[in-house]
Amino acid sequence: MEREMRDAVEERGNGGDVVDDEEEETTGSSQTMERVAATKQFIENHYKAHMKNIQERKERRWILEKKLADLQVPPEEQMKIIKDLERKETEYMRLKRHKICVDDFDLLTIIGRGAFGEVRLCREKSTGNIYAMKKLKKSEMLNRGQVEHVRAERNLLAEVASHCIVKLYYSFQDADYLYLIMEYLPGGDMMTLLIREDTLTESVAKFYIAQSVLAIESIHKHNYIHRDIKPDNLLLDKNGHMKLSDFGLCKPIDCRTLSTLNENEPMKDEDLRSQWTLMMAVLNTGTGGRWKSVDEQLHHWQINRRKLAFSTVGTPDYIAPEVLLKKGYGMECDWWSLGAIMYEMLIGYPPFYSDDPITTCRKIVHWKNHLKFPEDARISFEAKDLICRLLCDVEHRIGGRGALQIKAHPWFKDVEWDKLYEMDAAFKPEINGELDTQNFLKFDELDPPPARTSSGTSRKMLTPKDLSFVGYTYKNFDAVKGTKTRSTSPKQASVGSIPAMESRRSSGEPVDKEMVSSGDAMSP
Repeated sequence: MEREMRDAVEERGNGGDVVDDEEEETTGSSQTMERVAATKQFIENHYKAHMKNIQERKERRWILEKKLADLQVPPEEQMKIIKDLERKETEYMRLKRHKICVDDFDLLTIIGRGAFGEVRLCREKSTGNIYAMKKLKKSEMLNRGQVEHVRAERNLLAEVASHCIVKLYYSFQDADYLYLIMEYLPGGDMMTLLIREDTLTESVAKFYIAQSVLAIESIHKHNYIHRDIKPDNLLLDKNGHMKLSDFGLCKPIDCRTLSTLNENEPMKDEDLRSQWTLMMAVLNTGTGGRWKSVDEQLHHWQINRRKLAFSTVGTPDYIAPEVLLKKGYGMECDWWSLGAIMYEMLIGYPPFYSDDPITTCRKIVHWKNHLKFPEDARISFEAKDLICRLLCDVEHRIGGRGALQIKAHPWFKDVEWDKLYEMDAAFKPEINGELDTQNFLKFDELDPPPARTSSGTSRKMLTPKDLSFVGYTYKNFDAVKGTKTRSTSPKQASVGSIPAMESRRSSGEPVDKEMVSSGDAMSP
């Protein structure tokens, strides 16, 4: 009897071991399948990129030869320019093989800091070129569900070759961070300009709103919604021309769901209050938006503008009502944001501003009751009409059928759309040298600069964190175009010496198409 009991206990014990082994095998099998899927994706991306690179190289050669023929460049000069392109193609192939890491750059001044990372000035060691480096912490991206947004930002920057948006030169990663190496625009942002000037004249506002229209149009043509159009993301280059930046919230245009508020249901303040509690702590005010005069409201906005921009929550002042509501939304939400910016440029503060963000959201949702212009506002009828046609219901909002609707508005009657980036800018920022950061806020160093962490020189097992960012690496052909090389002749013919290469087209096709972007979209 005792022997039978011992045998039964041993069988139960062995059974438990079998269950544990099965669980371990299931876990191991799951991780193995993830790695197999990631490896398969990596190999597919590699060969697709290889074939795409061959095709783009042929396209660059064909486009260059066509331009040279159209310009009737002498044969001897043509040969020199084509040789220059071949040299660049060779350098680009060498660049594609190089495993970029953060140690390839000298890290300089921090010029921006947000909820998910920071932006700093950097110098590429091999060329001396100055760039802006955006660094994002992988673990934060995963914990906060931002992986899809990170992919979309990288894909948009790699796909859209436009002089209206910030140019991406490289993207890469290491064990802990994602890096975007972009052109540095030393003129600061539109927020800084508005803080300095209070309001802009209609001619200056028209210039920058027109350039914003072109920038938004360029990403809409590639089926992306920006979703975060605001003065902070409109950057100025050294000549004062505007470029759109920060695509961390952009989405492909078929993604149309964002759950927040519903206009047809009672708004629950507790749903919003948890999101905006931090902002209220930052402002430490409580007037609820009840000011005695327009001047008092303007003064309050000017005091809190910078605090709102750099809080981890941000400001809801430019968000479209359909984004705040439980409704589908599309590219029209970007045009609403542009209308709010235009109002601020001409009036001095956003149309639905309140020191209480919940009140701001309420005003936006019930915009019909709150969109008003100060009695002493000196703006033209055409400007007011355009603002009202941008800040309205989606069904009636101008731009719903494309940017051509907005371009045809009477306020833009004297705008030469195809020459906006060729003419002198409406405002020229003060800049002293390529490392000048006077147009940006100063930020303290929170952590020591990262140590060398290769983006691919060593082989290691992929972790779940790595699997989410397979295919993130990108290298722009224009990174070679900007390489500083010695020349025996100061007037030596080159690809960049062709005036047509820098011309801007108004035909509707993507600008800067002559230097084909060599980037593949990250797979989900």
